[in-house]
Amino acid sequence: MNNETTTLVSLKEAMKRVDHKLQALEAQFKELDNTKDNLTQKFEHHSKTLASQAAQDEMWTAVLALKFTSIELNILYSYVIEVLISLHTRVLEKLPDLVRGLPTLASVLRRKVKNKCIRVVWESVLEECGLQEGDITAVCTFFIAHGHKADHYAAKVRQMYIRDITFMITNMVKNQALQDGLLRAVQVIEKGKAERIPEEQKSPLKELISSVKN
Repeated sequence: MNNETTTLVSLKEAMKRVDHKLQALEAQFKELDNTKDNLTQKFEHHSKTLASQAAQDEMWTAVLALKFTSIELNILYSYVIEVLISLHTRVLEKLPDLVRGLPTLASVLRRKVKNKCIRVVWESVLEECGLQEGDITAVCTFFIAHGHKADHYAAKVRQMYIRDITFMITNMVKNQALQDGLLRAVQVIEKGKAERIPEEQKSPLKELISSVKN
């Protein structure tokens, strides 16, 4: 009987040791899973950052490579500055209490990052205009690169010089993101809202534009 009792005690102790080891292994596996998830998140964030930087580099290269005449540049600048002013005005109309704190569109873009109220209003304004953040990046990049040397033309003056601004943009601007941003800026000013073309319709449109060019 004593031997059996001793055996049972030994077996229980062995089972406890095994249980402790299993718990330790489980904890290690959880830690490894957490480490793997953290590394995956960091990798994904790093990849997105690199992709964003590459896209920004392409955008700047495309903007600086534009071969417009001074008149064409002034016309594009006019649409860009008008859409930026329009966006700023719309934000202030929705946030009258923050007029003094948001003197420029740059202040809106800067403060929306940490201020949820401003961010929600900004996103609402973009949606009303049919615009997205990528469009704003495009027009702001154009404005920063060329705004210092361009003049504003009123709508009547623009029409005197160029009849089809859409064709000029699609014909001269090769970077797709920049082209889309400029086209939508024109649409917002001329029609009140940008029209977003579904992806499946873009290829036939490009083929049509290409055939016209040739």
